[in-house]
Amino acid sequence: MLQPIFFSQTRLRTCRDAWAFARLTFALCLGFGLLVLPGAAQQRSPSPDDKYPENPRKQENAPSRPASLGRLPIEWIIGPYVPVQEQLEPLTNTQRGQIYIRQMFLTAGSYVARAFSAGIDQARGEPHDWGGGFPGYGRRYAARYGQFVVQNSVLAGGNALLGYEPRYDFCRCNGFWPRTRHALSRNFVAYNRTERELRPQVPMYAGAFAAGLLYNTWLPAQRNIWKGGAYSMLSQAGIGSGYNFVSEFALDILHAFRLKKDVKRAP
Repeated sequence: MLQPIFFSQTRLRTCRDAWAFARLTFALCLGFGLLVLPGAAQQRSPSPDDKYPENPRKQENAPSRPASLGRLPIEWIIGPYVPVQEQLEPLTNTQRGQIYIRQMFLTAGSYVARAFSAGIDQARGEPHDWGGGFPGYGRRYAARYGQFVVQNSVLAGGNALLGYEPRYDFCRCNGFWPRTRHALSRNFVAYNRTERELRPQVPMYAGAFAAGLLYNTWLPAQRNIWKGGAYSMLSQAGIGSGYNFVSEFALDILHAFRLKKDVKRAP
């Protein structure tokens, strides 16, 4: 009788650890992001003579709507983005806060990506102590979403401090391969505060590493947290590139299924 009792107590403890991880990371990291964003320095305005590296044409006639962060087409699927003909301009702290909330809680793609990761964990039976079925999947999903909260909070804070562009900007080009290269590159570089110069995505991979460390710290049984952080960075390189690819061709996919026929990449 002692073994079943001990097993039940062990499962109860791991369940409590999983939900505690989700609640703690959700609360602490959301607070971290909201505190850091208002404290970021204001960005300077870009020179009107600057050009986009991927578009040699001047943008004098392009509409500038940096303050308009409303529900753009497909934004609820891929998150806030910059249409082809919208000129990039430095974001205010208020706008960055709005983008942070939408990317974290109001984008369907973020929930789908966490569900996919939790499904892989479920198929692999990792961690084994969480068991299977809906209870096991729920714990894995909560843990993965907690990891996402940590990563996105560090990313948002780093972007605000460095003045990096947090939104995905559609390629100002045509053709499958040029757009594919653009989508993949945006997982490794981003515009800085000038909104014209590309810089390495240091905050993104720092956030992935930190989230991987914390995620593996909270998992049951002893694990190599440094290996977990490195694996999280590799996952960001692969999954992030795939997510950008889907984002770049999202409207084309909707058009192929005869949805959003009146919406174009270049409004």
